[in-house]
Amino acid sequence: MAERPGRAPRKPRTAQVVRTERLTPHMQRVVLGGEGLTGFAADTCTDHYVKLLFGPPGVTYPEPFDLERIRAEFPREQWPVTRTYTVRAWNPEHRELTLDFVIHGDEGLAGPWAARVQPGETVLFMGPGGAYAPDPSADWHLLAGDESALPAIARALESLPAGARAHAFVEVSGPGEEQKIDSDAEVVWLHRGDRPVGEALLDAVHALEFPQGRLHAFVHGEASFVKELRRLLRVELQIPREDLSISGYWRLGHNEDGWQAAKREWNARIEAEQESGGAAAA
Repeated sequence: MAERPGRAPRKPRTAQVVRTERLTPHMQRVVLGGEGLTGFAADTCTDHYVKLLFGPPGVTYPEPFDLERIRAEFPREQWPVTRTYTVRAWNPEHRELTLDFVIHGDEGLAGPWAARVQPGETVLFMGPGGAYAPDPSADWHLLAGDESALPAIARALESLPAGARAHAFVEVSGPGEEQKIDSDAEVVWLHRGDRPVGEALLDAVHALEFPQGRLHAFVHGEASFVKELRRLLRVELQIPREDLSISGYWRLGHNEDGWQAAKREWNARIEAEQESGGAAAA
């Protein structure tokens, strides 16, 4: 379970909020634009992402914004924090960057911000990073994730040529969270209800009759179910590592700061455990 590769560049950009839209009860869209997006590009990977910068309330930074200077001159508790979001769409002609945010009321940092931000407000971000796009030479594609992976899964499906074989599973809280995806690929929407995050995904992927031929897979979301699907694909089915994009975007009980601090060690431990277990079983 490699850590999400293709790290976002460190130099921040500025953009302005162009418009916002509530897509579903728990998904908010924010479209960014402005001169700060000159030279920006996010058209080679379907999991491109940016890191939004949020300063603590009441803290004002000198202009022009310089992250290294801030970290050198400000106490650590006044440093901006980052939140990572997938690029849902990038329109170079209109220079518009679309990001979708999962909303859980007042919980978290970026979600409440996205719900209240107004057109004209300035946003600081770094990026893009990214590493995955569906391999056109694969015989079929598996895409599985929860709400956090929905923008990347939707973008991947929309990039597939007509007739490409794909099995896509997206777990959401209920039917009101389903979205229209501009693709002829069938999406299986799994409604979580009161079940633990990822349980429905695990059941669905385990029940799938895997087609013959080379698979290219994208599995992202809450770390615990991602770990189990990695075991299925990498250890039990022996899918080559290079044909898998697998990562825990988040972990239940951790905010992004805590999860990112622990993620590399978690990934290394899980990979070592599963690889050694697979070798022993073989």
